[in-house]
Amino acid sequence: MHTWKTNLFFFSSLLFFVSLISIIQMAESARPAAPSSAVHIIYTELPQDEEPEAYHMRLLSNVVGSEEMAKEALLYSYKNAASGFSATLTPEQVTEMSKQPGVLQVVRSRTLQLHSGPGRLH
Repeated sequence: MHTWKTNLFFFSSLLFFVSLISIIQMAESARPAAPSSAVHIIYTELPQDEEPEAYHMRLLSNVVGSEEMAKEALLYSYKNAASGFSATLTPEQVTEMSKQPGVLQVVRSRTLQLHSGPGRLH
């Protein structure tokens, strides 16, 4: 009797874990694979006949496919000290953006850790 209960517990636990793994695999396969994207800073020439925000949006729309997608990707427009914008781009979009007329440079954004005082050198 003890062996029967032990076997039943073992098989029901095994069935539970196999079912759980199958559900996780089904959920992951149903999710579309998103290309890896990262924040980039795009330095541009100073626009001559249009507002910087409109110019940046037009450049970004050319690369991402639509104005709606450009609005989602655009993070910030720089227009005082430099001309450019920051946006979330895939590697393919970075390549395409680099080819756009008026784009000077595309640089991946990085966050750097500053030294914060004595004894904290890491």
